[in-house]
Amino acid sequence: MPPLASDLAAHLHRRAHADRWDVSVTDFAVALERSAAKLGATEGTGLARVLGALHLEDLALACGCERGNDAAWEHFVREFRPALYRAASAMAGDNGRELADSLYAELFGLHERDGTRQSLFRYFHGRSSLATWLRAVLAQRHIDGVRARKRLEPLPEDDGPAPIGAARQEIDDEARRQAARVRDALAVATGRLAPRDRLRLAWYYVQEMTLAQIGRLCGEHEATVSRHLSRTRKALRADVEAQLRGAGMGPGEIDECFAAAAADPGDANLTSLLQTDDPRKISGDVRSRSEDPS
Repeated sequence: MPPLASDLAAHLHRRAHADRWDVSVTDFAVALERSAAKLGATEGTGLARVLGALHLEDLALACGCERGNDAAWEHFVREFRPALYRAASAMAGDNGRELADSLYAELFGLHERDGTRQSLFRYFHGRSSLATWLRAVLAQRHIDGVRARKRLEPLPEDDGPAPIGAARQEIDDEARRQAARVRDALAVATGRLAPRDRLRLAWYYVQEMTLAQIGRLCGEHEATVSRHLSRTRKALRADVEAQLRGAGMGPGEIDECFAAAAADPGDANLTSLLQTDDPRKISGDVRSRSEDPS
């Protein structure tokens, strides 16, 4: 596509606060042009509207990190590393930290080409939030690692593009089926929870209440609420794993299913599973049970 108009680039640069990370208008325009090309946007298809809808501040941060800005990296590590470690731990268990650290190496860029460090950040286009993109990349790395260990993907007999494309499509289709299995099992597991456990999850994930607020409503200390939430999440995972094992899956296949669901969650999240509940009704049920001396 032709170079981005300077006035539009400057406007989006200001909106993104890109100067915070020492990203020039010219460098930011290059990133915006990459995003536009990826999205198939041109001047005739509402380019300004498409680019304006991007996660511009996240894109600016990615540009700063790609260019090695210290302040950008410090902000990224402080704001994103904890969530990335949690996501990696959920996917890979005890190997989660190693999985997350390997992604950091790719994000930083250990290899150079024509004197330029090749950072994975250049493939972030701002269509989703940076946090969502990182989880998707992390999940794909986990899937790739599991498949490599199990050697599930044979080398194509022909080195032409058709066999490789067919193999890739087959993998994508299987990943979608794996994610669907987790979604179905999670719906069943959520339905089996006790009302009080469902209530805590609904308040925490749907209404985004703090632990202290939930504790006041439940008559519990916030540390107790946190322990209950952690126990409930573990119970959900154990229930889902048990369902998948009951379907004849082994540990490696179950790991692949969880990784596929993390990469393509669809409606497999507690918000969508709990949003049909009326918190007032559940709260009333819970209080009635707690007041029942039996």
